[in-house]
Amino acid sequence: MKHLRWILVLLVLLLVVIIVVQNYEALATKVSFRANFMFWEGETLGIPLSLVAIITFLIGIVFSGSYGMAERFRLKKQIRSLIKEAREKDKELSSLRNLPVTTENIDSDQTTDTR
Repeated sequence: MKHLRWILVLLVLLLVVIIVVQNYEALATKVSFRANFMFWEGETLGIPLSLVAIITFLIGIVFSGSYGMAERFRLKKQIRSLIKEAREKDKELSSLRNLPVTTENIDSDQTTDTR
């Protein structure tokens, strides 16, 4: 299974390299971004489109990774609380199982009729 995964990764990388080589002229074109705010106005120098794509991809990885980590920590906290609750319930169950067996007649306690 590990070999199949590596082969799949290599095929995807090969596909990316083929697409980049075939579209080099389009990816090499330079773009500039402008921002006009009330207090600040600016424009970037010419940035290759390939660099813009890489930066946006990396920003997406950072945001999705941080969201995934936050979700993982939340789920770990929930698991800890559920394990604690299960231990408490197991403890209560074992204490109820270890109650002494009485030989008293249960009906004799209920003979006091309040009619």
